[in-house]
Amino acid sequence: MHDIRLIRENPEKFDAALALRGLDPMAARLAAMDEARRAFSTRLQEMQGRRNEASKLIGQAMAKGDTAQAEALKAEVAELKTAMPALEEEERQAAKLLDDILAAIPNLPADDVPHGADEADNVEVSRWGTPPAFAFPAVEHADLGPALGMDFETAAKMSGARFTFLRGQMARLNRALAQFMLDKQTSENGYTECNVPLLVRDEAMFGTGQLPKFFEDQFGTTDGRWLIPTAEVSLTNSVREMIVDDLSAPIRLTALTPCFRAEAGAAGRDTRGFIRQHQFEKVELVAICRPEDAQAEHDHMVRSAESILEALGLPYRKVLLCTGDMGFGARRTYDLEVWLPGQDSYREISSISWCGDFQARRMNARYRPEGQKGTAFVHTLNGSGLAVGRTLVAVLENYQQADGSVTVPPALLPYTGGMERLVPAA
Repeated sequence: MHDIRLIRENPEKFDAALALRGLDPMAARLAAMDEARRAFSTRLQEMQGRRNEASKLIGQAMAKGDTAQAEALKAEVAELKTAMPALEEEERQAAKLLDDILAAIPNLPADDVPHGADEADNVEVSRWGTPPAFAFPAVEHADLGPALGMDFETAAKMSGARFTFLRGQMARLNRALAQFMLDKQTSENGYTECNVPLLVRDEAMFGTGQLPKFFEDQFGTTDGRWLIPTAEVSLTNSVREMIVDDLSAPIRLTALTPCFRAEAGAAGRDTRGFIRQHQFEKVELVAICRPEDAQAEHDHMVRSAESILEALGLPYRKVLLCTGDMGFGARRTYDLEVWLPGQDSYREISSISWCGDFQARRMNARYRPEGQKGTAFVHTLNGSGLAVGRTLVAVLENYQQADGSVTVPPALLPYTGGMERLVPAA
């Protein structure tokens, strides 16, 4: 959410930032709408003031026996009372229209974000690890997985496309990955584990930016709630409508949850395999901090996600997204892309974003700056640490063997109950 006051004060800067997002100038229109809203408010205040003044004068006129004056004042008060509700409604409608437009405008990119139109203009920052060199043709997980317990057909019969039924050793490996990630984020990277609601109200989805813009990508329930597309929604909204008394250190939260996405905006993409599902698991990372701590916290969150890939021995690259490829609520985003031998390419496995005070304004989440009067908006960050299903895909493809088996990464052995390999069914 944007501050209309800042738009009024810096219209050129606002429009220049919108241009980087591929949007037309809006500052003049927004300022005019705000001026109209304020005009209604000013007129309403004047009418309220006159009504109060006239009400006092009625008593004075009656005390003097000036009946004519008293009746005239009564008529004026009655006229004001009749006119004010309509003006109040006009003010409400003007404010709602302005808020609706502001809520649909994406966050403004940070100064260090590269300019660009789409993913082709993203900037590779670094690489880690060496892609494995196999003595046999690498197989994609969608072909490798079924013999190991990745059952697409059974899931499709009961749920349709973009669902998967994991069995036996595959389900165990999936669980091992999730627990390993959660343990590492809590024991080494400073995040507090949370168990959060999977169903939330409109206000929570609005707060983190899923509504209203991404309405079609969400799953709603019959009672007006929403299945979370990521635990970012529940974790970030934990400070909704709060004033955090002590933010001297960032609040770091994590949760392992199922996630639900309609994927309406991804029709035709990754329809085969386990990459893009309607239901999947993810270990989410969220941080709430002071503005001055945001840069360091963004770096910490990126390293927290990278640490999982490195512990699993999965080659990856870090990419800084350009202005045209960032998500709606982000000011700066790094993507981690893991190497998939079966696709002979890097694919996104984590997206880590600094949102500034964009979400905080939507949630009215504040803190008390030390030594200052009043409150200020917190800054929020979120990222995957990691997407469990995509990590499972990466393990299958990077640790595959010529006989169709898959070696379990050493870091996962404490979580697999002695299972060292996934072996194809006879």
